[in-house]
Amino acid sequence: MKVAFCTSEAVPFAKTGGLADVCAALPIALEKLGHQLCVVMPQYPGVETTSLPVEIINDHVSQSQLGDHIPVFFIRHEKYFHRSGLYGDRNGDYNDNVQRFHYFCDQALQVLQALQWKADVIHCHDWQTSLIPVLLRYRFGHEGFWEKTKTLLTIHNLAYQGTGPAGDYAGLGFARDSLYDELFEFYGQINLLKAGIMTSERITTVSPQYAREIQTRELGCGLEGVLAKRRRDITGILNGIDTRLWNPETDPDIHKNYSPRQVADKQANKAFIQKKAGLACNPDTPLFGLVGRLSHQKGIDLLAEILPHVEEWDIQIIILGNGEKQYEDLLRAACAHAPERIALFLEFNEALAHQIYAGCDILLMPSRYEPCGLNQLIALRYGVIPLVFRTGGLADTITPYDQGGNGFVFDTYSANDFKSALRQAVDIYRDKDVFAALRVKAFSYDFSWDSSARLYADFYQQMVAE
Repeated sequence: MKVAFCTSEAVPFAKTGGLADVCAALPIALEKLGHQLCVVMPQYPGVETTSLPVEIINDHVSQSQLGDHIPVFFIRHEKYFHRSGLYGDRNGDYNDNVQRFHYFCDQALQVLQALQWKADVIHCHDWQTSLIPVLLRYRFGHEGFWEKTKTLLTIHNLAYQGTGPAGDYAGLGFARDSLYDELFEFYGQINLLKAGIMTSERITTVSPQYAREIQTRELGCGLEGVLAKRRRDITGILNGIDTRLWNPETDPDIHKNYSPRQVADKQANKAFIQKKAGLACNPDTPLFGLVGRLSHQKGIDLLAEILPHVEEWDIQIIILGNGEKQYEDLLRAACAHAPERIALFLEFNEALAHQIYAGCDILLMPSRYEPCGLNQLIALRYGVIPLVFRTGGLADTITPYDQGGNGFVFDTYSANDFKSALRQAVDIYRDKDVFAALRVKAFSYDFSWDSSARLYADFYQQMVAE
């Protein structure tokens, strides 16, 4: 089976979120199963700074490698991709994103054809690659090279859809005006993700629960009607994590390696991160961590509600991430009032993220919605207990400890319910025997890519056989 991953980001070359982790780890897991893979992505400035060699093929294409034999083809375009951000900057999304990723999708297909890399399946990811199934159906599909190629579109986060002014449609070069209404029109705008949903052979999401949620009015983000039309073609497959990268036994970024058999060594990491964050080095104080984008999705409004209580509850919190200015300002103000209890790192820092997982006791994920979530899977790998809102992939992976599960869960998205779950977590932490048993259980979960990669491999085979 030959599968081409078309994505806007993949580690270690470029990353804004979990999409990049998936589009590096899943191809490697599939390669181990005996499949032939390639990855196609834009060439951003950071590509050249990785430790992996990058070879220039021509003015439009460069190449590197993942895994043992996975070529990574970079689409080069100085104007479109040599920018400080992947999709936007502090002022918002780039206003030419439709043009940028139309160019990328068109070039991705042309490069694969020029290199005679004939895929059985092109696996597209999110709005940035949603024009590929459209192009194959209405522009390239009549060509023999692509005649048997199937397209799969994975929706990682439906909230991001690649919308732009209706006038952008003319620049896409499709002759049939009816395609605008049929595929692209979205409340007077152009919508790239909608077009991809309408034209790809099959659709997956990154967890089974999220596959159901996006077909509801509450979480359909305006596309629930479109998704309802394709409901028989939508499948949820849970993401995994790269267990080579996220492994406390071998992690080079943490203070002291540890394992389920040496869990006492985790305490050295707690003391290390407490000192690094400027917090009191007290092993009896529960240390909470939050790692991720500071955005509306991630429940930062709920987090702000509990920060005034950190001294009253005798807890510490370390927050790592950046994002929307209003939330950065909100957290700065809270931290200023309790610097001995709250540590705030407004940055993207991969090494520090590893150290927080290794050092904290409980991970906070009060996300308003979460298509899959990788942080809770990483937390369990490091013996950290997740505290989550029951939604999306969080609902698929974390269940209440008092029902035989592996974490703390609140069912109503409200400050009161979040506070209750947090107080419960503090009480359980102070019951050393119960919390120790819960931590041992956390280590027992396996969320590697092995099982999910097999599901994808079977899925590809089904598509090709149809």
